[in-house]
Amino acid sequence: MYSFMGGGLFCAGVGNILLIVSTATDYWMQYRQSSNYMHQGLWRYCMPGKCFPHSDSIAHLDATRALMILSLLACFIGIIIGIMAFIHYSSFDRFDKTFAAGILFFISCFLVFLAMTVYTGVTINYYGKRYGNWRFSWSYIIGWVSVVLTFFSGIFYLCAYRMHECPRSTNSH
Repeated sequence: MYSFMGGGLFCAGVGNILLIVSTATDYWMQYRQSSNYMHQGLWRYCMPGKCFPHSDSIAHLDATRALMILSLLACFIGIIIGIMAFIHYSSFDRFDKTFAAGILFFISCFLVFLAMTVYTGVTINYYGKRYGNWRFSWSYIIGWVSVVLTFFSGIFYLCAYRMHECPRSTNSH
């Protein structure tokens, strides 16, 4: 049980760090315009030597930002609850910390998955039709890696919950 919780905490910690890096950096997409390579993130777009904030309120960027921030919060709260369950494993009748941490990791996974699919869909439809020489960059890829890590965090914590619940349910009969 503790090995599942340790694996879940490791995946969640790395996933949360990757979520922070992915959300904060400006390399979600790179493209070439008039013989210069440019890149953009959720907050800024950069030309050679200079970066500018996104001045327009672009709906898909606003949605992606909001979902990424909510995912960060869910993962961070899940980590705190997961640490509380790992350090001193005590379950209340109505609130099991292991189960709560697992559910929060799945919520984080779902939110970052939504953010990534919104960004992917709009970017492919917009830039794919207008520019020929563009690609997703490393911040974007890190976002997808964090989807996988938060998913496995949830799996690990729910496995630990099931391992703890199975002996309890067989003894109660």
